[in-house]
Amino acid sequence: MSRPAALVTGASRGIGLAIAERLAAAGHDLTVCARGGDALSAAAARLAALGAAVRAEPADMAAEDDVRRLARAHEDAYGRLDVLVVAAGVGTAGPVDTAPLHRFDKQFAVNVRAPYTLVQALLPTLRATAAARPDHGVKIIMLSSLTGAFPEPGLAAYGASKAALISLCRSLNAELSADGVTATAICPGYVDTDMSAWVHDRIDPADMIRTADVAELAMSLTRLSSRAVVSELVVTRPGGQLHRA
Repeated sequence: MSRPAALVTGASRGIGLAIAERLAAAGHDLTVCARGGDALSAAAARLAALGAAVRAEPADMAAEDDVRRLARAHEDAYGRLDVLVVAAGVGTAGPVDTAPLHRFDKQFAVNVRAPYTLVQALLPTLRATAAARPDHGVKIIMLSSLTGAFPEPGLAAYGASKAALISLCRSLNAELSADGVTATAICPGYVDTDMSAWVHDRIDPADMIRTADVAELAMSLTRLSSRAVVSELVVTRPGGQLHRA
């Protein structure tokens, strides 16, 4: 197929949907994933209205079978993968001494194991697509967090999972960038999405990073040549809290 293809997880809302909309407008056909329901259907309709072929695949990113099925569905639909965006994620807050371990496990299952599994399953297609366009290669974009680069009280488990994503992108570049497959972890502070609603009592949503800003950074990565490798991008809110989410 002549049109580029992208797969976006967590695409029913927030940052994932914002990036998917930009990819569709730029001429990419899409596989979009979320847990399902009306939100995913509505997102797919919005993306199709931008002229993209869209395959909507409900999936639970904590379930390995769902992750592997998602990879197969994309390959069956398009046979190529130019951009992989991992925007699905979960987070819970709590101090180290009382945070339940089952919440730790869920965050690592969704935020780390699922991306690793998805890349592993899609790697033959990523490599083949990169080989077909050596000057540009293919891009993996993972939504990490500022808490993966700088500590945030109460977010030790979440920050650790997002730090693992930064490390994963560095390792992917060490192993795969010579083949034209490059990975970037985007690490923003609080973005104005539903996921940040729990801090609205102390941080005004108007002062948070915009989803459009993160989407713009993601799109800039898709335009780089295969000769440029960017392992991570840290994005902070303005003011005196530059190392705080």
